[in-house]
Amino acid sequence: MCYYNGQKVTRTEFIRLKGIEKAIKNYNFLNVGVHNGFMFQPAAVAVPNTAKTDFELVLGHWGYMPHSIKSHADAQMFIRNYTTMNFKSENMFLNDKGDISMWADAVNKGRTCLVLSTGMVENRHITRIGKKGEPLKATDAYPYMVTMKDREYWWMPGLYNQVLDKETGELDYTFAFATTKANALFKQIHNKDNKWRMPAVLSDDLAWEWMMGNATPERLQHIARTQVPSRDMDYCTITKEYLQRINNPTEYPNLAAIDMSYMDSEEQLLYPAA
Repeated sequence: MCYYNGQKVTRTEFIRLKGIEKAIKNYNFLNVGVHNGFMFQPAAVAVPNTAKTDFELVLGHWGYMPHSIKSHADAQMFIRNYTTMNFKSENMFLNDKGDISMWADAVNKGRTCLVLSTGMVENRHITRIGKKGEPLKATDAYPYMVTMKDREYWWMPGLYNQVLDKETGELDYTFAFATTKANALFKQIHNKDNKWRMPAVLSDDLAWEWMMGNATPERLQHIARTQVPSRDMDYCTITKEYLQRINNPTEYPNLAAIDMSYMDSEEQLLYPAA
């Protein structure tokens, strides 16, 4: 889940985070309609300076890597086995087995970053029906582009690590972003196996606190659990060839509509509530 993310900024002249802004003209990599997380490709991530008084947009590889990874080939093998493009906010310190998680070191050492997004792609899975009207095990996948209303871009809380590529001799940024419990919209779209997760999307204040505010590890986990209400999101179905033609909204006549009745009842939540 959450393995396809857009970073195509077209309408604004500056990327802003509270009182700091960065001119778009200084970056030539904010033009990707959809990043495929499984390709371990470079993507835009905001990282703070040492004093946490400023930030810069850098190219990092989407897929958090431990220091043991020494080459691009090793990284691609690792990411296919462990899918470290994102992490469960509940597992920032301990994994599901109760052991120290691979994310804990980055949290405790303050390696927080912000991952830029202009659209998230998720597949909605619909059960196929047999010739006799019986539900089958197979499903059909319909891709949706989910965006934020009135926001061309937004921030997701991320953690980063730098690994030395022995082939180039350079330190490469690698990163992942946090996921939280799905809101009502994402429950309907990201519905495979009832996993019900979604990326955490931060307000500017929470984004600043996450990356620049010297928050405690416990507070960082609290922020990573942010769940944006469905009414703040827009969505549409898109072509199944979205990696090549992302700007092509597509209608699927036999696809049932998303239930909109929840829109006015949700609030932005942090888990657990403050």
